[in-house]
Amino acid sequence: MTRKETVERPETAVYTVPTDAPEADGTLSWDSTTLVLATVRCGPVTGTGYTYAPAAAAHIIDDLLADVVADCPAFDVPRMNEAMQRAVRNAGLPGVAAQAISAVDIALWDCKARLLDLPLIDLLGATREDVPVYGSGGFTTYDADRQDRQLPDWAEEEGIPRVKIKVGESWGRCEERDLRRVAEARASVGGPSALYVDANGAYNAKQAVRVAAALADEGVTWFEEPVSSDHLDTLARIRDHVTIDVTVGEYGYTLPYFEHMLAAGAVDCLQADVTRCGGITVWLRTAALAQARGLDISGHCAPHAHAAAAVPNLRHLEWFHDHVRIERILFDGVRYPGGGSITPGGGEPGLGLTLNTERAQQYRVS
Repeated sequence: MTRKETVERPETAVYTVPTDAPEADGTLSWDSTTLVLATVRCGPVTGTGYTYAPAAAAHIIDDLLADVVADCPAFDVPRMNEAMQRAVRNAGLPGVAAQAISAVDIALWDCKARLLDLPLIDLLGATREDVPVYGSGGFTTYDADRQDRQLPDWAEEEGIPRVKIKVGESWGRCEERDLRRVAEARASVGGPSALYVDANGAYNAKQAVRVAAALADEGVTWFEEPVSSDHLDTLARIRDHVTIDVTVGEYGYTLPYFEHMLAAGAVDCLQADVTRCGGITVWLRTAALAQARGLDISGHCAPHAHAAAAVPNLRHLEWFHDHVRIERILFDGVRYPGGGSITPGGGEPGLGLTLNTERAQQYRVS
């Protein structure tokens, strides 16, 4: 294999998978999740990447990105990432365009590793053997019984000692129920397990500080997006007034956004989503920004453990109920946690994932 190998024009497919029950967080409700798949071929191998985004992301790949990367050297993934970011200048990078770039970037890394017949972690270079994960779900639509079934399952069935539930129900208007559900979650998992919450930006500033004090009494150590991540100065003030870690970043689509977040002192642990922020290329750079300020990074959803295992300042990876369920339906080769962590690699080249076309077909919408 030589550096002269070039990639073919990327192709896309869109899959929509219904949830297994109605779901909601503090600011949004949904009954299905859409995955946009990007595939890149080079010689005998096919690279696979994806993002959780509207079907419009597939149109952006087809209309704006595919010709930009076609015929480029397969090994030059950062060059292609830069070209894709420039190609969406007039369309606007943050949002769906960044998600589209992320899917293609992941596919390109997968393709490169497969060309070299290496697990992606061996190409990137590991800093750790395994990646800690935390179970994430506990939707505001769950009743006490369903929440009580889900949380212990992570600990008992998959050995995950960290769990997270959603709070901020109805834009923070159900504070009493939020706190009751947190207390029920603590009773479900017991004292030794770490308990996290995610408000998805539902609270106002003073409410977030008040809620944080009650959360601390239940041993909660992770308060995700207490207010919108758009309000960095407000997040910084909240961070100064609470004892538990304030974390945001899942809605970051550009590298400068993460730098602004860090410069504002808005987080105790930075989050970034490899399927939103520009792919593996930008996720690794984001982790370096956090490391330069002495902070950890946490991978948001979409368990690409290879990238997570390549950075020294990783705290953990979110093991999100919806995405894990979808990936187990659509792909073969999905890793399973053991003892609270997953190990990338396993000898399979690239990400180790293969689309199961037979199972996936019933969910394909375009």
